Amino acid sequence: MKYKIIFSKQFRVPLIVLTGILIYLILKFSGQTLIANLVILSVIILGSYQLFFDTIKKLAKNRFALDYIAIVALLVALYTQEFLVAAILALMLSSGRTLENYAVSQAKKSLTSLIDRIPSDVLLWEKEKAGEKVKVKDVKVGQLIFIRVGEVIPLDGILISETGQTDESSLTGEPYFIDKIKGDILRSGTVNIGNPIVIKVTKTEGNSTYSKIIELVKKAQEEQSPFVRLADRYSAVFTAITFVIASFALISSNFDLTRVLAVLAIATPCPLIIATPVALLGGVSSAAKRKIIIKKLACLESLAKVNTIVFDKTGTITLGKPKLAEIMLLTKQFTKQQVLSIAESLERNSLHPLAKAIVIKARSNNAPIQHATNVAETIGHGISGMVGKEKFSLSKMEDDTDGICIELTSDKKKTAIFKFEDELKTDSQKSFATLKSLGLDLKVFTGDKQLAAEKIMQQLNLDLEIRAQMSPEDKLAGIKELQKSGKVVAMIGDGINDAPALAQANVGLVFSNEEQTSSSEAADIVFLGGEISQVVNSLQIAKKTIKIALQSIGFGIGLSTLGMILASFGYIPPIFGAGLQELIDVAVIINALRASI
Repeated sequence: MKYKIIFSKQFRVPLIVLTGILIYLILKFSGQTLIANLVILSVIILGSYQLFFDTIKKLAKNRFALDYIAIVALLVALYTQEFLVAAILALMLSSGRTLENYAVSQAKKSLTSLIDRIPSDVLLWEKEKAGEKVKVKDVKVGQLIFIRVGEVIPLDGILISETGQTDESSLTGEPYFIDKIKGDILRSGTVNIGNPIVIKVTKTEGNSTYSKIIELVKKAQEEQSPFVRLADRYSAVFTAITFVIASFALISSNFDLTRVLAVLAIATPCPLIIATPVALLGGVSSAAKRKIIIKKLACLESLAKVNTIVFDKTGTITLGKPKLAEIMLLTKQFTKQQVLSIAESLERNSLHPLAKAIVIKARSNNAPIQHATNVAETIGHGISGMVGKEKFSLSKMEDDTDGICIELTSDKKKTAIFKFEDELKTDSQKSFATLKSLGLDLKVFTGDKQLAAEKIMQQLNLDLEIRAQMSPEDKLAGIKELQKSGKVVAMIGDGINDAPALAQANVGLVFSNEEQTSSSEAADIVFLGGEISQVVNSLQIAKKTIKIALQSIGFGIGLSTLGMILASFGYIPPIFGAGLQELIDVAVIINALRASI
Protein backbone atom coordinates (compact mmCIF):
# COMPACT_ATOMS: atom_id res chain seq x y z
CA MET A 1 0.00 0.00 0.00
CA LYS A 2 2.81 2.42 0.89
CA TYR A 3 4.57 1.77 -2.42
CA LYS A 4 1.33 2.33 -4.34
CA ILE A 5 1.02 5.76 -2.72
CA ILE A 6 4.66 6.71 -3.41
CA PHE A 7 4.47 5.70 -7.08
CA SER A 8 0.97 7.11 -7.60
CA LYS A 9 0.25 9.99 -9.96
CA GLN A 10 0.35 12.47 -7.08
CA PHE A 11 4.00 11.64 -6.30
CA ARG A 12 5.30 11.74 -9.87
CA VAL A 13 6.68 15.29 -9.67
CA PRO A 14 8.93 14.69 -6.61
CA LEU A 15 10.18 11.43 -8.15
CA ILE A 16 11.00 13.16 -11.45
CA VAL A 17 12.78 15.99 -9.62
CA LEU A 18 14.84 13.49 -7.59
CA THR A 19 15.72 11.57 -10.76
CA GLY A 20 16.71 14.84 -12.45
CA ILE A 21 19.07 15.73 -9.60
CA LEU A 22 20.78 12.34 -9.86
CA ILE A 23 21.14 12.71 -13.65
CA TYR A 24 22.53 16.25 -13.13
CA LEU A 25 25.20 14.98 -10.75
CA ILE A 26 26.22 12.21 -13.16
CA LEU A 27 26.42 14.61 -16.11
CA LYS A 28 28.22 17.24 -14.04
CA PHE A 29 30.95 14.82 -12.98
CA SER A 30 31.16 13.56 -16.58
CA GLY A 31 31.96 17.05 -17.81
CA GLN A 32 28.62 17.53 -19.62
CA THR A 33 27.99 20.88 -17.90
CA LEU A 34 25.61 22.38 -20.47
CA ILE A 35 23.34 19.33 -20.63
CA ALA A 36 23.54 18.98 -16.85
CA ASN A 37 22.39 22.59 -16.38
CA LEU A 38 19.50 22.11 -18.82
CA VAL A 39 18.38 19.02 -16.91
CA ILE A 40 18.60 20.71 -13.51
CA LEU A 41 16.78 23.83 -14.73
CA SER A 42 14.01 21.64 -16.14
CA VAL A 43 13.42 19.84 -12.86
CA ILE A 44 13.62 23.12 -10.90
CA ILE A 45 10.84 24.52 -13.09
CA LEU A 46 8.83 21.29 -12.80
CA GLY A 47 9.19 21.18 -9.03
CA SER A 48 8.39 24.84 -8.39
CA TYR A 49 6.09 26.19 -11.12
CA GLN A 50 2.92 25.36 -9.14
CA LEU A 51 4.40 27.16 -6.15
CA PHE A 52 4.88 30.32 -8.21
CA PHE A 53 1.28 30.24 -9.49
CA ASP A 54 -0.14 29.67 -6.00
CA THR A 55 1.98 32.49 -4.57
CA ILE A 56 0.72 34.92 -7.21
CA LYS A 57 -2.86 33.95 -6.31
CA LYS A 58 -2.17 34.53 -2.61
CA LEU A 59 -0.60 37.90 -3.33
CA ALA A 60 -3.68 38.87 -5.32
CA LYS A 61 -5.83 38.00 -2.30
CA ASN A 62 -3.47 39.75 0.16
CA ARG A 63 -2.82 36.46 1.94
CA PHE A 64 0.44 35.90 3.78
CA ALA A 65 2.04 32.48 3.39
CA LEU A 66 5.25 30.62 4.11
CA ASP A 67 5.69 30.05 0.38
CA TYR A 68 7.08 33.59 -0.04
CA ILE A 69 10.33 32.51 1.61
CA ALA A 70 10.65 29.56 -0.76
CA ILE A 71 10.05 31.79 -3.80
CA VAL A 72 12.76 34.25 -2.76
CA ALA A 73 15.18 31.40 -1.96
CA LEU A 74 14.66 29.84 -5.39
CA LEU A 75 15.10 33.18 -7.19
CA VAL A 76 18.31 33.96 -5.30
CA ALA A 77 19.64 30.43 -5.97
CA LEU A 78 18.96 30.80 -9.69
CA TYR A 79 20.46 34.31 -9.78
CA THR A 80 23.66 33.11 -8.11
CA GLN A 81 23.65 29.97 -10.30
CA GLU A 82 23.47 27.66 -7.30
CA PHE A 83 21.42 25.22 -9.36
CA LEU A 84 21.88 22.20 -7.10
CA VAL A 85 20.67 24.21 -4.10
CA ALA A 86 17.64 25.35 -6.11
CA ALA A 87 16.90 21.78 -7.20
CA ILE A 88 17.10 20.45 -3.63
CA LEU A 89 14.71 23.19 -2.53
CA ALA A 90 12.37 22.34 -5.43
CA LEU A 91 12.49 18.66 -4.43
CA MET A 92 11.50 19.33 -0.83
CA LEU A 93 8.87 21.89 -1.78
CA SER A 94 7.24 19.53 -4.28
CA SER A 95 7.41 16.66 -1.78
CA GLY A 96 5.84 18.77 0.95
CA ARG A 97 3.15 20.03 -1.40
CA THR A 98 2.41 16.50 -2.60
CA LEU A 99 2.04 15.20 0.95
CA GLU A 100 -0.18 18.15 1.77
CA ASN A 101 -2.34 17.66 -1.33
CA TYR A 102 -2.65 13.97 -0.55
CA ALA A 103 -3.96 14.84 2.91
CA VAL A 104 -6.36 17.51 1.64
CA SER A 105 -7.66 15.29 -1.19
CA GLN A 106 -9.10 12.93 1.40
CA ALA A 107 -11.58 15.71 2.28
CA LYS A 108 -13.05 15.74 -1.23
CA LYS A 109 -15.01 12.50 -1.28
CA SER A 110 -17.89 12.50 -3.74
CA LEU A 111 -21.48 11.55 -3.06
CA THR A 112 -21.24 8.58 -5.42
CA SER A 113 -22.33 5.95 -2.90
CA LEU A 114 -25.21 8.09 -1.68
CA ILE A 115 -26.54 8.59 -5.20
CA ASP A 116 -25.85 5.02 -6.36
CA ARG A 117 -27.93 3.56 -3.55
CA ILE A 118 -31.07 4.38 -5.52
CA PRO A 119 -31.47 2.20 -8.63
CA SER A 120 -31.21 4.11 -11.90
CA ASP A 121 -33.81 1.89 -13.59
CA VAL A 122 -37.25 0.72 -12.52
CA LEU A 123 -39.96 -1.57 -13.95
CA LEU A 124 -43.23 0.03 -15.05
CA TRP A 125 -46.37 -1.90 -14.10
CA GLU A 126 -49.07 -0.63 -16.42
CA LYS A 127 -51.26 -2.47 -18.90
CA GLU A 128 -49.41 -1.46 -22.02
CA LYS A 129 -45.95 -1.16 -20.47
CA ALA A 130 -45.94 -3.91 -17.83
CA GLY A 131 -42.37 -5.08 -17.23
CA GLU A 132 -40.80 -2.31 -19.30
CA LYS A 133 -37.57 -1.01 -17.78
CA VAL A 134 -37.24 2.78 -17.76
CA LYS A 135 -34.94 5.33 -16.16
CA VAL A 136 -36.10 6.51 -12.74
CA LYS A 137 -35.64 10.11 -13.86
CA ASP A 138 -38.16 9.52 -16.68
CA VAL A 139 -40.96 8.20 -14.46
CA LYS A 140 -43.92 10.57 -14.20
CA VAL A 141 -46.36 11.20 -11.38
CA GLY A 142 -49.26 8.75 -11.55
CA GLN A 143 -47.33 5.91 -13.18
CA LEU A 144 -47.21 2.47 -11.56
CA ILE A 145 -43.84 0.89 -10.75
CA PHE A 146 -42.89 -2.61 -9.57
CA ILE A 147 -40.50 -3.05 -6.61
CA ARG A 148 -38.86 -6.41 -5.93
CA VAL A 149 -38.03 -7.72 -2.44
CA GLY A 150 -34.80 -6.18 -1.15
CA GLU A 151 -34.89 -3.24 -3.55
CA VAL A 152 -34.62 0.36 -2.44
CA ILE A 153 -37.80 2.27 -3.30
CA PRO A 154 -36.61 4.93 -5.79
CA LEU A 155 -39.58 7.32 -5.74
CA ASP A 156 -42.22 8.45 -3.28
CA GLY A 157 -45.59 6.84 -3.90
CA ILE A 158 -48.75 5.15 -2.66
CA LEU A 159 -48.95 1.40 -2.13
CA ILE A 160 -51.27 -0.21 -4.69
CA SER A 161 -50.67 -3.79 -3.51
CA GLU A 162 -52.81 -5.09 -0.66
CA THR A 163 -49.94 -5.34 1.84
CA GLY A 164 -46.25 -4.61 2.11
CA GLN A 165 -43.44 -4.21 4.58
CA THR A 166 -40.59 -1.73 4.56
CA ASP A 167 -37.36 -1.10 6.42
CA GLU A 168 -37.39 2.64 7.18
CA SER A 169 -34.58 2.63 9.74
CA SER A 170 -32.26 4.48 7.37
CA LEU A 171 -34.70 7.42 7.24
CA THR A 172 -36.45 7.44 10.61
CA GLY A 173 -33.92 5.71 12.86
CA GLU A 174 -36.54 3.25 14.13
CA PRO A 175 -35.07 -0.27 14.18
CA TYR A 176 -38.30 -2.11 13.30
CA PHE A 177 -39.86 -3.13 9.99
CA ILE A 178 -43.00 -1.18 9.16
CA ASP A 179 -46.13 -2.96 7.95
CA LYS A 180 -47.96 -1.27 5.09
CA ILE A 181 -51.45 -1.69 3.64
CA LYS A 182 -53.01 -0.50 0.42
CA GLY A 183 -53.10 3.30 0.25
CA ASP A 184 -50.17 3.88 2.63
CA ILE A 185 -47.45 6.33 1.63
CA LEU A 186 -44.04 4.87 0.80
CA ARG A 187 -40.95 7.07 0.81
CA SER A 188 -37.95 6.83 -1.46
CA GLY A 189 -34.81 5.55 0.22
CA THR A 190 -36.65 2.91 2.24
CA VAL A 191 -36.25 -0.80 1.48
CA ASN A 192 -39.00 -3.22 0.45
CA ILE A 193 -38.49 -6.31 2.62
CA GLY A 194 -41.91 -8.00 2.57
CA ASN A 195 -43.06 -9.13 -0.84
CA PRO A 196 -42.98 -7.68 -4.38
CA ILE A 197 -45.18 -4.58 -4.47
CA VAL A 198 -46.67 -2.08 -6.90
CA ILE A 199 -46.49 1.65 -6.18
CA LYS A 200 -48.27 4.61 -7.71
CA VAL A 201 -45.70 7.40 -8.03
CA THR A 202 -46.59 10.68 -6.31
CA LYS A 203 -43.29 12.55 -6.71
CA THR A 204 -40.73 12.63 -9.50
CA GLU A 205 -37.04 11.99 -8.88
CA GLY A 206 -36.14 15.64 -8.27
CA ASN A 207 -38.87 16.09 -5.65
CA SER A 208 -38.57 12.78 -3.82
CA THR A 209 -37.68 12.42 -0.14
CA TYR A 210 -34.34 10.81 -0.93
CA SER A 211 -33.36 13.45 -3.50
CA LYS A 212 -33.99 16.16 -0.92
CA ILE A 213 -31.65 14.37 1.50
CA ILE A 214 -28.96 14.21 -1.20
CA GLU A 215 -29.36 17.94 -1.81
CA LEU A 216 -29.12 18.65 1.92
CA VAL A 217 -25.85 16.71 2.10
CA LYS A 218 -24.44 18.49 -0.96
CA LYS A 219 -25.37 21.89 0.40
CA ALA A 220 -23.95 21.15 3.84
CA GLN A 221 -20.65 19.94 2.34
CA GLU A 222 -20.40 23.00 0.11
CA GLU A 223 -20.82 25.25 3.15
CA GLN A 224 -17.87 23.65 4.94
CA SER A 225 -14.86 25.95 5.18
CA PRO A 226 -11.74 24.77 3.29
CA PHE A 227 -8.81 23.20 5.07
CA VAL A 228 -6.42 25.90 6.27
CA ARG A 229 -2.81 24.75 6.38
CA LEU A 230 -1.78 24.70 10.02
CA ALA A 231 1.71 26.03 9.24
CA ASP A 232 0.31 29.09 7.45
CA ARG A 233 -0.91 30.44 10.79
CA TYR A 234 2.69 30.99 11.77
CA SER A 235 3.75 32.31 8.37
CA ALA A 236 3.79 36.03 9.20
CA VAL A 237 6.03 35.66 12.26
CA PHE A 238 8.39 33.14 10.67
CA THR A 239 8.64 35.11 7.42
CA ALA A 240 9.41 38.30 9.35
CA ILE A 241 12.14 36.53 11.35
CA THR A 242 13.60 35.08 8.14
CA PHE A 243 13.81 38.37 6.26
CA VAL A 244 15.23 40.20 9.28
CA ILE A 245 18.04 37.62 9.53
CA ALA A 246 18.50 37.62 5.72
CA SER A 247 18.73 41.43 5.71
CA PHE A 248 21.33 41.29 8.48
CA ALA A 249 23.31 38.72 6.45
CA LEU A 250 23.13 40.92 3.34
CA ILE A 251 24.29 44.09 5.11
CA SER A 252 26.95 42.47 7.31
CA SER A 253 28.49 40.67 4.31
CA ASN A 254 28.65 43.71 2.03
CA PHE A 255 25.70 42.45 -0.03
CA ASP A 256 26.98 38.92 -0.56
CA LEU A 257 23.97 37.08 -2.02
CA THR A 258 25.45 33.65 -1.34
CA ARG A 259 25.23 34.32 2.40
CA VAL A 260 21.61 35.44 1.95
CA LEU A 261 20.95 32.26 -0.02
CA ALA A 262 22.40 30.18 2.83
CA VAL A 263 19.94 31.83 5.23
CA LEU A 264 16.99 31.37 2.88
CA ALA A 265 17.93 27.76 2.08
CA ILE A 266 17.71 26.91 5.77
CA ALA A 267 14.55 28.98 6.15
CA THR A 268 12.69 27.30 3.28
CA PRO A 269 9.63 26.13 5.21
CA CYS A 270 9.55 22.49 4.18
CA PRO A 271 9.59 21.29 7.81
CA LEU A 272 6.58 23.41 8.60
CA ILE A 273 4.71 22.41 5.45
CA ILE A 274 5.49 18.71 5.87
CA ALA A 275 4.86 18.52 9.63
CA THR A 276 1.09 18.74 9.44
CA PRO A 277 0.35 16.18 6.70
CA VAL A 278 2.87 13.70 8.13
CA ALA A 279 1.35 14.02 11.61
CA LEU A 280 -2.14 13.75 10.16
CA LEU A 281 -1.24 10.64 8.19
CA GLY A 282 0.32 9.24 11.35
CA GLY A 283 -2.92 9.90 13.18
CA VAL A 284 -4.79 8.12 10.41
CA SER A 285 -2.51 5.09 10.79
CA SER A 286 -3.02 5.05 14.55
CA ALA A 287 -6.78 5.28 14.09
CA ALA A 288 -6.83 2.49 11.50
CA LYS A 289 -5.23 0.13 14.03
CA ARG A 290 -8.31 0.75 16.19
CA LYS A 291 -10.77 0.18 13.32
CA ILE A 292 -11.32 3.91 12.89
CA ILE A 293 -11.16 5.10 9.29
CA ILE A 294 -10.30 8.78 8.82
CA LYS A 295 -11.75 9.85 5.45
CA LYS A 296 -11.07 13.56 5.75
CA LEU A 297 -7.74 14.33 7.39
CA ALA A 298 -8.49 17.99 7.95
CA CYS A 299 -11.25 16.98 10.37
CA LEU A 300 -8.69 15.84 12.96
CA GLU A 301 -8.00 19.43 13.95
CA SER A 302 -11.72 20.15 14.25
CA LEU A 303 -12.24 16.97 16.26
CA ALA A 304 -9.52 18.04 18.69
CA LYS A 305 -11.50 21.25 19.29
CA VAL A 306 -14.96 19.64 19.62
CA ASN A 307 -16.91 20.72 22.69
CA THR A 308 -20.34 19.35 21.75
CA ILE A 309 -21.24 15.85 20.55
CA VAL A 310 -24.64 15.01 19.08
CA PHE A 311 -25.57 11.32 18.98
CA ASP A 312 -28.21 9.54 16.97
CA LYS A 313 -29.87 6.81 19.05
CA THR A 314 -30.68 3.76 16.96
CA GLY A 315 -27.59 1.85 15.88
CA THR A 316 -25.33 4.39 17.55
CA ILE A 317 -26.06 4.29 21.27
CA THR A 318 -28.15 1.15 20.85
CA LEU A 319 -27.57 -2.03 18.86
CA GLY A 320 -30.39 -1.19 16.45
CA LYS A 321 -31.94 -4.64 16.94
CA PRO A 322 -35.14 -5.37 18.90
CA LYS A 323 -34.86 -7.38 22.10
CA LEU A 324 -37.74 -9.08 23.88
CA ALA A 325 -37.76 -7.12 27.12
CA GLU A 326 -40.96 -8.16 28.87
CA ILE A 327 -43.77 -10.72 28.76
CA MET A 328 -47.08 -9.69 30.33
CA LEU A 329 -49.60 -12.47 30.97
CA LEU A 330 -53.27 -11.66 30.38
CA THR A 331 -54.56 -15.01 31.63
CA LYS A 332 -53.71 -17.49 34.38
CA GLN A 333 -54.07 -20.36 31.94
CA PHE A 334 -50.40 -20.14 30.85
CA THR A 335 -47.04 -19.37 32.41
CA LYS A 336 -44.48 -17.04 30.81
CA GLN A 337 -42.39 -20.02 29.73
CA GLN A 338 -45.43 -21.57 28.06
CA VAL A 339 -46.46 -18.46 26.08
CA LEU A 340 -42.83 -17.92 25.10
CA SER A 341 -42.69 -21.51 23.85
CA ILE A 342 -45.91 -21.05 21.86
CA ALA A 343 -44.70 -17.79 20.32
CA GLU A 344 -41.35 -19.38 19.41
CA SER A 345 -43.06 -22.26 17.64
CA LEU A 346 -45.02 -19.80 15.50
CA GLU A 347 -42.09 -17.49 14.73
CA ARG A 348 -39.35 -20.11 14.32
CA ASN A 349 -39.08 -19.83 10.53
CA SER A 350 -40.02 -16.18 10.15
CA LEU A 351 -37.47 -13.63 8.94
CA HIS A 352 -39.06 -10.73 10.81
CA PRO A 353 -36.68 -9.10 13.36
CA LEU A 354 -39.29 -9.40 16.12
CA ALA A 355 -39.61 -13.11 15.35
CA LYS A 356 -35.85 -13.49 15.67
CA ALA A 357 -35.96 -11.70 19.03
CA ILE A 358 -38.61 -14.13 20.30
CA VAL A 359 -36.63 -17.17 19.13
CA ILE A 360 -33.43 -15.88 20.76
CA LYS A 361 -35.25 -15.22 24.04
CA ALA A 362 -36.93 -18.64 24.03
CA ARG A 363 -33.66 -20.45 23.47
CA SER A 364 -31.78 -18.44 26.09
CA ASN A 365 -34.56 -19.18 28.60
CA ASN A 366 -34.64 -22.89 27.65
CA ALA A 367 -38.33 -22.64 26.83
CA PRO A 368 -39.94 -26.00 25.93
CA ILE A 369 -39.78 -26.77 22.21
CA GLN A 370 -43.16 -27.17 20.54
CA HIS A 371 -44.13 -27.55 16.90
CA ALA A 372 -46.72 -25.38 15.21
CA THR A 373 -48.74 -26.53 12.20
CA ASN A 374 -50.72 -24.67 9.55
CA VAL A 375 -48.57 -21.61 10.15
CA ALA A 376 -49.63 -18.63 8.04
CA GLU A 377 -47.81 -15.29 8.03
CA THR A 378 -49.63 -12.28 6.59
CA ILE A 379 -47.62 -9.12 6.04
CA GLY A 380 -49.16 -6.27 7.94
CA HIS A 381 -51.32 -8.53 10.09
CA GLY A 382 -49.11 -11.05 11.87
CA ILE A 383 -48.71 -14.81 12.10
CA SER A 384 -50.99 -17.64 13.19
CA GLY A 385 -50.95 -21.43 13.51
CA MET A 386 -51.98 -24.48 15.48
CA VAL A 387 -49.99 -25.39 18.57
CA GLY A 388 -51.31 -28.66 19.86
CA LYS A 389 -55.08 -28.55 19.39
CA GLU A 390 -55.39 -24.79 19.89
CA LYS A 391 -55.05 -21.96 17.37
CA PHE A 392 -52.79 -19.06 18.32
CA SER A 393 -51.95 -15.81 16.57
CA LEU A 394 -49.45 -13.02 17.07
CA SER A 395 -50.23 -9.49 15.89
CA LYS A 396 -48.87 -6.01 16.47
CA MET A 397 -50.65 -3.73 18.94
CA GLU A 398 -51.54 -0.21 17.88
CA ASP A 399 -50.71 1.50 21.18
CA ASP A 400 -46.92 1.21 21.28
CA THR A 401 -45.79 4.74 22.04
CA ASP A 402 -42.85 3.63 24.18
CA GLY A 403 -41.79 0.65 22.11
CA ILE A 404 -43.12 -2.22 20.01
CA CYS A 405 -45.70 -4.62 21.49
CA ILE A 406 -47.26 -7.71 19.93
CA GLU A 407 -50.20 -9.65 21.31
CA LEU A 408 -50.64 -13.41 21.57
CA THR A 409 -54.25 -14.54 21.27
CA SER A 410 -55.83 -17.97 21.67
CA ASP A 411 -59.20 -18.54 20.00
CA LYS A 412 -59.73 -14.75 20.02
CA LYS A 413 -58.86 -14.54 23.73
CA LYS A 414 -55.97 -12.30 24.74
CA THR A 415 -53.26 -14.45 26.24
CA ALA A 416 -50.06 -12.40 26.57
CA ILE A 417 -48.27 -9.26 25.44
CA PHE A 418 -44.64 -9.29 24.29
CA LYS A 419 -42.84 -5.98 24.65
CA PHE A 420 -39.70 -5.21 22.64
CA GLU A 421 -37.01 -2.63 23.19
CA ASP A 422 -33.83 -1.62 21.44
CA GLU A 423 -30.82 -2.72 23.47
CA LEU A 424 -28.16 -0.34 24.77
CA LYS A 425 -24.63 -1.12 23.57
CA THR A 426 -22.59 -2.74 26.33
CA ASP A 427 -20.01 0.06 26.48
CA SER A 428 -22.41 2.99 26.06
CA GLN A 429 -22.72 3.84 29.76
CA LYS A 430 -18.97 3.76 30.44
CA SER A 431 -18.10 5.67 27.26
CA PHE A 432 -20.71 8.36 27.88
CA ALA A 433 -19.44 8.80 31.42
CA THR A 434 -15.89 9.20 30.06
CA LEU A 435 -17.00 11.76 27.47
CA LYS A 436 -18.94 13.65 30.12
CA SER A 437 -15.88 13.70 32.39
CA LEU A 438 -13.94 15.38 29.56
CA GLY A 439 -16.29 18.34 29.82
CA LEU A 440 -18.12 17.66 26.58
CA ASP A 441 -21.73 18.70 26.06
CA LEU A 442 -23.60 15.53 24.99
CA LYS A 443 -26.95 15.54 23.17
CA VAL A 444 -29.18 12.97 21.48
CA PHE A 445 -31.09 13.64 18.23
CA THR A 446 -33.34 10.74 17.19
CA GLY A 447 -36.16 9.97 14.82
CA ASP A 448 -37.57 7.56 17.38
CA LYS A 449 -40.54 8.26 19.66
CA GLN A 450 -40.01 10.43 22.75
CA LEU A 451 -40.91 7.78 25.36
CA ALA A 452 -38.77 5.11 23.69
CA ALA A 453 -35.83 7.52 23.52
CA GLU A 454 -36.19 8.60 27.15
CA LYS A 455 -36.38 5.00 28.35
CA ILE A 456 -33.09 4.14 26.65
CA MET A 457 -31.44 7.31 27.95
CA GLN A 458 -32.45 6.54 31.54
CA GLN A 459 -30.14 3.54 31.40
CA LEU A 460 -27.16 5.87 30.88
CA ASN A 461 -27.79 7.59 34.24
CA LEU A 462 -26.72 10.92 32.75
CA ASP A 463 -28.52 14.22 32.31
CA LEU A 464 -28.65 14.54 28.52
CA GLU A 465 -30.74 16.69 26.22
CA ILE A 466 -32.96 14.47 24.06
CA ARG A 467 -34.76 15.59 20.92
CA ALA A 468 -37.10 12.93 19.53
CA GLN A 469 -39.07 12.35 16.31
CA MET A 470 -36.60 14.46 14.33
CA SER A 471 -36.57 14.39 10.54
CA PRO A 472 -33.32 14.78 8.53
CA GLU A 473 -34.19 18.47 8.13
CA ASP A 474 -34.72 18.82 11.89
CA LYS A 475 -31.35 17.25 12.67
CA LEU A 476 -29.64 19.52 10.14
CA ALA A 477 -31.32 22.59 11.64
CA GLY A 478 -30.33 21.45 15.13
CA ILE A 479 -26.65 21.20 14.16
CA LYS A 480 -26.75 24.65 12.53
CA GLU A 481 -28.36 26.09 15.65
CA LEU A 482 -25.56 24.74 17.85
CA GLN A 483 -22.89 26.05 15.46
CA LYS A 484 -24.45 29.52 15.43
CA SER A 485 -24.16 29.58 19.22
CA GLY A 486 -20.40 29.06 18.87
CA LYS A 487 -20.25 25.31 19.46
CA VAL A 488 -17.76 23.06 17.67
CA VAL A 489 -20.02 20.11 16.91
CA ALA A 490 -19.37 16.44 16.22
CA MET A 491 -22.32 14.44 14.90
CA ILE A 492 -22.37 10.67 15.38
CA GLY A 493 -24.89 8.49 13.57
CA ASP A 494 -25.45 5.52 11.28
CA GLY A 495 -28.45 6.14 9.02
CA ILE A 496 -29.43 8.05 5.89
CA ASN A 497 -31.47 10.35 8.11
CA ASP A 498 -28.17 11.40 9.71
CA ALA A 499 -26.37 12.17 6.43
CA PRO A 500 -27.25 15.91 6.14
CA ALA A 501 -26.39 16.53 9.80
CA LEU A 502 -23.15 14.54 9.45
CA ALA A 503 -22.13 16.70 6.49
CA GLN A 504 -23.06 19.95 8.26
CA ALA A 505 -21.30 19.19 11.54
CA ASN A 506 -17.73 20.33 12.08
CA VAL A 507 -16.92 16.63 12.22
CA GLY A 508 -19.18 13.77 11.11
CA LEU A 509 -18.56 10.32 12.60
CA VAL A 510 -20.52 7.23 11.60
CA PHE A 511 -20.76 3.61 12.68
CA SER A 512 -20.29 1.52 9.56
CA ASN A 513 -23.27 -0.31 8.17
CA GLU A 514 -22.83 -1.73 4.68
CA GLU A 515 -26.45 -0.90 3.93
CA GLN A 516 -26.03 2.71 5.02
CA THR A 517 -23.41 3.84 2.50
CA SER A 518 -24.86 7.34 2.31
CA SER A 519 -24.12 8.20 5.91
CA SER A 520 -20.60 6.78 5.55
CA GLU A 521 -20.16 8.91 2.43
CA ALA A 522 -21.25 12.07 4.25
CA ALA A 523 -19.06 11.40 7.29
CA ASP A 524 -15.46 12.40 7.94
CA ILE A 525 -14.69 9.40 10.15
CA VAL A 526 -16.07 5.85 9.91
CA PHE A 527 -16.02 3.35 12.79
CA LEU A 528 -15.69 -0.23 11.57
CA GLY A 529 -16.54 -1.58 15.00
CA GLY A 530 -19.74 -0.83 16.83
CA GLU A 531 -18.36 0.31 20.19
CA ILE A 532 -19.01 3.80 21.57
CA SER A 533 -15.49 3.60 23.02
CA GLN A 534 -14.25 4.27 19.48
CA VAL A 535 -15.62 7.80 19.84
CA VAL A 536 -13.40 8.29 22.90
CA ASN A 537 -10.43 6.80 21.02
CA SER A 538 -10.94 9.08 18.02
CA LEU A 539 -11.00 12.16 20.24
CA GLN A 540 -7.80 11.08 21.99
CA ILE A 541 -6.06 10.38 18.66
CA ALA A 542 -7.13 13.77 17.27
CA LYS A 543 -5.84 15.68 20.29
CA LYS A 544 -2.53 13.78 20.26
CA THR A 545 -2.08 14.24 16.50
CA ILE A 546 -2.63 18.00 16.54
CA LYS A 547 -0.38 18.34 19.60
CA ILE A 548 2.43 16.53 17.77
CA ALA A 549 1.88 18.59 14.61
CA LEU A 550 2.20 21.80 16.61
CA GLN A 551 5.29 20.46 18.39
CA SER A 552 6.84 19.62 15.01
CA ILE A 553 6.12 23.10 13.70
CA GLY A 554 7.68 24.67 16.80
CA PHE A 555 10.65 22.32 16.57
CA GLY A 556 11.13 23.21 12.90
CA ILE A 557 10.92 26.96 13.55
CA GLY A 558 13.42 26.71 16.41
CA LEU A 559 16.04 24.72 14.49
CA SER A 560 15.58 26.80 11.34
CA THR A 561 16.02 30.05 13.27
CA LEU A 562 19.23 28.77 14.90
CA GLY A 563 20.56 27.62 11.52
CA MET A 564 19.68 30.97 9.89
CA ILE A 565 21.57 32.88 12.57
CA LEU A 566 24.69 30.75 12.01
CA ALA A 567 24.35 31.14 8.23
CA SER A 568 24.00 34.92 8.54
CA PHE A 569 27.51 35.04 10.08
CA GLY A 570 28.92 32.97 7.21
CA TYR A 571 29.39 29.73 9.12
CA ILE A 572 27.12 27.73 6.78
CA PRO A 573 27.45 27.92 2.94
CA PRO A 574 24.31 27.56 0.72
CA ILE A 575 24.79 23.89 -0.20
CA PHE A 576 25.29 22.96 3.45
CA GLY A 577 22.33 25.17 4.30
CA ALA A 578 20.19 23.11 1.94
CA GLY A 579 21.63 19.96 3.51
CA LEU A 580 20.92 21.26 7.01
CA GLN A 581 17.40 22.02 5.93
CA GLU A 582 17.05 18.38 4.86
CA LEU A 583 18.25 17.25 8.29
CA ILE A 584 15.66 19.50 9.90
CA ASP A 585 13.08 17.93 7.58
CA VAL A 586 14.06 14.46 8.74
CA ALA A 587 13.95 15.49 12.41
CA VAL A 588 10.52 17.05 11.98
CA ILE A 589 9.20 14.01 10.10
CA ILE A 590 10.51 11.61 12.77
CA ASN A 591 8.79 13.66 15.45
CA ALA A 592 5.56 13.90 13.43
CA LEU A 593 5.58 10.13 12.92
CA ARG A 594 5.00 9.71 16.66
CA ALA A 595 1.35 10.39 15.85
CA SER A 596 1.16 6.92 14.27
CA ILE A 597 2.04 5.16 17.52
